[in-house]
Amino acid sequence: MAGDSDDFDDSSNFSGSANAVDDASSGERVVGKSEATRRRTVVGTFVGAENPSGEVGDFAVLPDVDLSVCRKGRVLRVHGLVSYVEDEEGRVYSCATRRILKTLSTNQRQVVVAGDRVYFRDAQLPDGRLEGVVERVEPRRGTLSRTSWKRKHVVVANVEQALIVTSAAEPRLKPNLIDRLLVTCERSGIKPVICINKIDLVDPASLQPLVGVYAKTGCKTVLFSAKTGFNLDRLRRLLVGKESVVVGQSGVGKSSALNAIDPSLNLRVGEVSRENHKGKHTTTTARLLKLSFGGYVVDTPGIRQFMLWDFDPDEVVGYYRDLRPYENLCKFPDCAHICEASCAVKDAVADGRLDARRYESYLALRSGEMEKMDKLE
Repeated sequence: MAGDSDDFDDSSNFSGSANAVDDASSGERVVGKSEATRRRTVVGTFVGAENPSGEVGDFAVLPDVDLSVCRKGRVLRVHGLVSYVEDEEGRVYSCATRRILKTLSTNQRQVVVAGDRVYFRDAQLPDGRLEGVVERVEPRRGTLSRTSWKRKHVVVANVEQALIVTSAAEPRLKPNLIDRLLVTCERSGIKPVICINKIDLVDPASLQPLVGVYAKTGCKTVLFSAKTGFNLDRLRRLLVGKESVVVGQSGVGKSSALNAIDPSLNLRVGEVSRENHKGKHTTTTARLLKLSFGGYVVDTPGIRQFMLWDFDPDEVVGYYRDLRPYENLCKFPDCAHICEASCAVKDAVADGRLDARRYESYLALRSGEMEKMDKLE
């Protein structure tokens, strides 16, 4: 497993002692599992009337738990049915998940994810192994989510910035993938930074038009090379003291960049396939890592497709920062910026004030045809 140390036990070695603690409290009941019942009802404790992360249709559910017998922790990674949780003293426990959490009515693929803040009940076995049971997951902020097999896949929780890593070549840069990640960051309140690796393989001047387009969105772009070390100091400064996630295609050099920035991480890296110039999966699970110079970063598996979870087509324009200033200048208040007359967005594209490719990206996302755009890249 990518970047994993031998200090972690795998799920096959997990003892039955933690499972014995699983229960299903009689006071907690869940109703509704269909698309029509988007907001679930649980007889128990809710936090607020809205999801703190700002995402649609997902309340924070806090089952009643006796916190006096629990410890606070942060989930480092999830492997199968086991979550590896670090407590406040830095000890790592292999934890099962309380049954009531796993049986909640939810569209999520996993109940516990890397970055989660949790309460867990601990147990130290005679042989010295540290195990426990996750009793409660605290409300999330800054979640990076996507659609996977028609379910919500939360990649990481509780991060404040996302380093969207791509490469200038090998594999080729995919602007439409960047656009979707920017939309996801905008929805979740995560600050995005576009990081273009392998600029030693191209003329950096050829990337300036793209950098200029994203500069209009207010998004910072960093050109760097993990191989030569160019601009790695700038990336390191962006990570100091922050809680970040590194996300992007397979083979763009996410783990290589992290190793170059902080050699103590010693993450596994792979090479790009010579046949199809696509990356090979080396990192296989999201993992929260502590940086030697301060801060945390989550290294994530490479993605080849990133489909947004649960978005309203009518709201898409609001997530495109460069299009947003023009939407209120249209003649019709419900303008979709597709074929309407007197559309300020279309006029801005025609006049060269808006990038035509970004506008086409908006149309494809709004119409649900992003997969076609992926094939064109």
